[in-house]
Amino acid sequence: MNHIAVLGSGSWGTALAIQFARTGRPTTMWGIERDEIRSMARERRNDAYLPGVPFPEPLAVTTRLDEALDEAEDVLIVVPSHAFRETLQRIRDAGATPGHVSWATKGFETASGLLPHQLAARMLDPGVPTAVISGPTFAAEVAAGLPSAVTIASADRSHAQRLAGAISTKTFRAYTSADIVGVEVGGATKNVLAIGAGISDGLGFGANTRIAMVTRGLMEMTRLGLALGAQQETFMGLSGIGDLVLTCTDDQSRNRRFGLGIAEGASVDDARKAIGQVVEGYYAGEGRAPGRGPAQRGNAHRGADLSDHLRGHGPAPGRHRTDEPPVGRGVSGGRAAARSKSPVVCHRRSVIALTRRLARDCGLGRGRSP
Repeated sequence: MNHIAVLGSGSWGTALAIQFARTGRPTTMWGIERDEIRSMARERRNDAYLPGVPFPEPLAVTTRLDEALDEAEDVLIVVPSHAFRETLQRIRDAGATPGHVSWATKGFETASGLLPHQLAARMLDPGVPTAVISGPTFAAEVAAGLPSAVTIASADRSHAQRLAGAISTKTFRAYTSADIVGVEVGGATKNVLAIGAGISDGLGFGANTRIAMVTRGLMEMTRLGLALGAQQETFMGLSGIGDLVLTCTDDQSRNRRFGLGIAEGASVDDARKAIGQVVEGYYAGEGRAPGRGPAQRGNAHRGADLSDHLRGHGPAPGRHRTDEPPVGRGVSGGRAAARSKSPVVCHRRSVIALTRRLARDCGLGRGRSP
């Protein structure tokens, strides 16, 4: 069997490494925390993130990137979005030429607003098949062998199918897609909305408000995806509504728990420390996107849906909003092409605005934003 290198030793990286190794595939997991990696090598488990889950025999761990990449036909990157570029650079600096590169990283790069596939296209050798793995999965449940499903998206159909076959077992099913943009947008935006759902529940607003957040958030997610060229049906699948609902409704979600902490009165720093792991939605909320000009600022009203209703009034007369996302308004052709940069700013910021306005308008406290 072909060797796979999993770069990233957090909870999700460990869970995916375990899943690949369960199929009998030689797997090496790389991490930068020497003490943690030594402990994993000695105890044959990741006690910091997935206590009690033993490593399958084919899984090895290392802090040496060259060792992880040696003989690896496949590389799977599982690091936070803010470390994705650095990890790609490490691969280049190591002089490695992997046959295939995939990632389970979710989020926009905060400094540039780029999605992972855009960074990969800039930093990997042309012609290297790439893919993204995403879907409604918690690491602890995957590691425990509970039934789970993900989407693997790639422009190279054969690569997606081969990777899906390599990771699938009786309790883990991988579906394939060609819509990389849609899968990545779903994974990036759902974390911000999960923070909002946590704030909403923490403030005691109940099920009605939570589902309003989820439903309106799905519309924002879909609009952003369509504006970037994604396929609408992707957002009705595992990596869209599936991941969104899971993350917004279950307390295993770090982003939801972060929102709950904020609602309880914790500072941003204290809430993050209490989680003990990266809260991707926080970085998305604090990130900036390039090229924000007057035209983009003029569309900021799109993020006001939920806070309008929380204040007891809806949109102004003549401005009735629809639940239907715009169809046929991708980045090619017409007015959308002239504003090809604005969807990233307008729609991404409006998703973030749902969370921030919820906190501000409902008495969460002055000067504090999630």
